[in-house]
Amino acid sequence: MIGGGLIQRDRARLWHPYAPASQDLPLWEVEAADGVRLRLRAEDGTRHEVVDAMSSWWSVIHGYRNPVLDAAAKRQLEKFSHVMFGGLTHAPAVELAERLVDMAPAAPGQPHLERVFLADSGSVAVEVALKLAVQFQTASGHPHRQRFLSLRGGYHGDTFAAMGVCDPVDGMHSAFPGLLAGNFFAPRPPAAASATPESIQAWASELTKTAAAHSTQLAAIIVEPVLQGAGGMHAYPAECLSVLRKVADRFGLLLIFDEIATGFGRTGELFAADHARVVPDIMCVGKALTGGYLTLAAMLCTADVAATVSDGSAGMLLHGPTFMGNPLACVVANASLGMIAGGGWRADVARIGARLEAGLAPALGLAAVREVRSIGAVGVIELHDAVDVAAVTAAAIRHGVWVRPFRNLVYTMPPYISTLEDIDLIAAGMTAAVAEVHERVPARSGGPA
Repeated sequence: MIGGGLIQRDRARLWHPYAPASQDLPLWEVEAADGVRLRLRAEDGTRHEVVDAMSSWWSVIHGYRNPVLDAAAKRQLEKFSHVMFGGLTHAPAVELAERLVDMAPAAPGQPHLERVFLADSGSVAVEVALKLAVQFQTASGHPHRQRFLSLRGGYHGDTFAAMGVCDPVDGMHSAFPGLLAGNFFAPRPPAAASATPESIQAWASELTKTAAAHSTQLAAIIVEPVLQGAGGMHAYPAECLSVLRKVADRFGLLLIFDEIATGFGRTGELFAADHARVVPDIMCVGKALTGGYLTLAAMLCTADVAATVSDGSAGMLLHGPTFMGNPLACVVANASLGMIAGGGWRADVARIGARLEAGLAPALGLAAVREVRSIGAVGVIELHDAVDVAAVTAAAIRHGVWVRPFRNLVYTMPPYISTLEDIDLIAAGMTAAVAEVHERVPARSGGPA
């Protein structure tokens, strides 16, 4: 065993996400978590209590040590924690599928999402969705339709097929040039805050041209509806979802909505698709599905898609994770969805959104800041230049807030149980951290007070 404190031992053996294997990696030890707060210990022994502005990468919507979720997990542990899903079933998985179908986007005249495939993580759910789309096209007599149309600025995960439909410039295409499929990309939709009917129409025209040019090779269109997350926290008009639906139908493509980040209320509707009352053929969910307790995701599809693939030459969907339908994860997901079904999330998200909009407005007075925006329970400070991640993170901790910036963005997706005081602390901490680290010239005059 490596000597020294926990952080030193971590650096000697562990590899963290999007980070080098380095002895200088900035780390804080989590000693406890409760509600919306983390108790952190720095390498020098200094302790900080901070509000988790990230919901642990957008998943812990009900807070840490939630008594409802804790109790659900304990009850299932007394029965069994796992059993294989091949040839077997269990109540938590069946109940979860029923709940997801009941909650899924619905609209008059559009097919409902009726079949559920449980996966290990969001990236895996996207992999399954892409494989399903190709199998559907093959079973429909179009075996050459094996590519996808995605949007620039999109992010769909880190596994290979998922990487292949992420943004071709800001994604990881350059790191794996010989391994990622040659997909096609339409322009990013106009920003919601500045979009006009003309800009939406111009975007729709480019999308249609791209789809038309490659329709014989395309299996599906895949997008993050309304909000592109890790690709830049870019919110776009809900009308664009209706355009995507029409283009997919016109060219015989399936429409896949990646709701892994946006699902379960984050944008102000239960699913982002609900903003436009558009139902996709395939939908992926994850992250907040279990309230951040355990890794679990799901792929939902229409009855027609499921039947077509099942009747095809393969006779099955060609995927099967070892931990598919894990009972412990399913029972916690059911408890989390039960809390969401109570409807209180809607008022929580509206309350958080309004407070973030007001609390982050002063950041517009900083010379380093390009834009401040929000949608639902999401708040973003966009800088002109790249964020000094380590410095801004440390500064925010000193102000009582845990954030994880990326690119040129300092953002928050707080837990739904956050109080107004918590949101005020988050907004003030983010603004102060940016000011401390990135202000090199006086603030612009005329900014919000």
